[in-house]
Parts: sequence; structure tokens; C-alpha cells
Amino acid sequence: MYIFEYTLFAYITLGVRMVRTQIYLTEEEKKGIADAALARGVSQSDLIRQAIDVMLEQQGRVRKTRILDEIAGVWADRDDIPDIRHMRTGWRGRPGR
Repeated sequence: MYIFEYTLFAYITLGVRMVRTQIYLTEEEKKGIADAALARGVSQSDLIRQAIDVMLEQQGRVRKTRILDEIAGVWADRDDIPDIRHMRTGWRGRPGR
């Protein structure tokens, strides 16, 4: 499904509200977007939205990785949590469900 088709589908079916935004581009950027949109058979607006979606998705992945790195080992020095290996020994003899 082309991005334009998705945008139209999302706008009509899912009720996604579009907000008009103006940006300033260099002549080179404008020509590059026009050429890329033409080559892909989509509008320039759809191409820009697609690029923004990719960037936001990547940013989300980077954010999740950073959060995981920050919390790694946070419970390493706690002594009030039982050792999982000790807890698991009691599980082995339990009947299956």
C-alpha cells in the first residue's frame, strides 16, 4: 500500500486528523523531495510524513534502549529479594496443569 493510500485510508477510515504545517527548505531539499516523490509515485507531503514516521520510530527504539540501559542492574545490590535459583528448585516437582 502506497503511503498516499495509507494516509487517505487513515484520514477517512481511522479519523486521523491532519494538521497543516509549513516548513522552510533549501532549493536543493525541495528538488530532492520532488524527485523522490515522483520516483515513488506519492505526493511530497506523503513522502515527508513517511520520513517523519521513520524518524519517530527510530527515536522510540533509541529511547527504549536508553531506558533499558539505565535500569540494567538496578536490583543487583538488593538483599531482600530471594535467589531465583533457590525458588526454582521447588518448581521442578510441581504437577503440570
